Amino acid sequence: MTGFDVVVIGAGLGGLTAAAILARSGRKVLVIERSNSVGGAASSYKVGDLFVEGSLHETSNPQDPRDPKHQVLERAGVLDAVKWIPADAFYEVRGGPLRAPLVLPDNFDGARHALTQHFPECRAGIEQILTEMERIAAGKDKAAPALSLADKFDRTFGDHEAIKCALAANLSYYHDDPATLPWNVFAGAQGSYLLSGGRFVEGGSQRLSSALARAIRAAGGQVLLRRVASHVAVDADGRAGSVTHTARDGSDPQVVACRCVVSNAAPAVLSEMLPALDAGLLTKACAEQQPSISLFALTLGLAKPPREFGVSHYSTQLLPDWMTTLADYAQGTRLMGTEPAGRMPPLAIVDYAAIPSAIPAPPFVLSVVGTDRVSNWDQVSPDDYREKRGRWQAALIAYLDGHYPGLAKAVIATSFNTALSVQQYLNAPNGSVYGFAPGPARSPRTPVTGVYLASAYAGLGGYTGAIEAGGACADMILADS
Repeated sequence: MTGFDVVVIGAGLGGLTAAAILARSGRKVLVIERSNSVGGAASSYKVGDLFVEGSLHETSNPQDPRDPKHQVLERAGVLDAVKWIPADAFYEVRGGPLRAPLVLPDNFDGARHALTQHFPECRAGIEQILTEMERIAAGKDKAAPALSLADKFDRTFGDHEAIKCALAANLSYYHDDPATLPWNVFAGAQGSYLLSGGRFVEGGSQRLSSALARAIRAAGGQVLLRRVASHVAVDADGRAGSVTHTARDGSDPQVVACRCVVSNAAPAVLSEMLPALDAGLLTKACAEQQPSISLFALTLGLAKPPREFGVSHYSTQLLPDWMTTLADYAQGTRLMGTEPAGRMPPLAIVDYAAIPSAIPAPPFVLSVVGTDRVSNWDQVSPDDYREKRGRWQAALIAYLDGHYPGLAKAVIATSFNTALSVQQYLNAPNGSVYGFAPGPARSPRTPVTGVYLASAYAGLGGYTGAIEAGGACADMILADS
């Protein structure tokens, strides 16, 4: 039986990060991935001539030493293996309760100026919120975890909903409900963009995932593709001791001995690989955690650059007219459970041609993302699902054309992934793109000795959260051993 120090199940961003750090620390590492390539959500691919970015709009700048990804990616050996391209601003927000569009710069000084110019009556509240956010993002302060984003904004701005929407227009990057999103989680994540600036991986997020896989192999580790982990054996002392993996059709079973197991898979998926007693322990440990939201992603390939139709910034948060309060944001998650009838969800739009992203064009890629849930789609037959998805795609394009005249006629390629697509492709129960819903910090350790988590389920979700979780998992294993 082949032996390894660490077997990593799943080559998503968290698992790859943990594997790279461990391999570079002298551990013998094996990564097992069921797909044709590494990356999971952090991947890029083509549908015909259309380039599809799987996850990344922008992340905070990891080359800034204050960024939580900086040290982790440096230790993984990939900090400078890709180019981090600056976004032109954090985002432009338009619609909803805002009377005029607002461009929010990706630095605190610029944000203070832009917000106070737009909302001079909220000057004191803006200064208070941004100062707290900056201190939390820099690790200099901790906010009370029981306080929600809605609570914080209500206490600071009262019923001035426009400033709330301006500050949290990109809510879908984290959650969909300000009443259940902890203020300290939002402040740390949102503040990291304003602390170090927004960045995109030149060429797409697949570049970073592939760089991590190369770092693993360069340090003597192995990465197996198109192999499915099916069973984690636990010895008489209650410690993980081996992993069985097969070809995707279940054939060719192979068993590898190991000292510990790192799961990039969801805990619910991992529990199916464990003996019943250990699966019960893991399930009980996660019982109080709620799943995160899911997302839909419509990728449009245009014959002309989006700026020719009025898309004026790299990132745009387009709030619908029916959204009059920040609390209304959560209603958008349920919309795709119905037929498109004029009411559209809040949208996060990214024009990759607006920066030197190295995304191939034409067609020029416009990414349109909104919150979603599997229950919006899983109650219909496959044929009805495809037809309903087509109706929503047509409605979204028509809606965008209303804001950016001429855009619809320029669409020459499309790809539309729903929450159901996320669940199926990522093997993510409930289509949960951010692991568990935002809450208190979670540990990579599980109740099963020698089994750890390195994914959004062990951190705060999202691109940065998965990388942080991978680093924390590696550190825990190194300390334990």
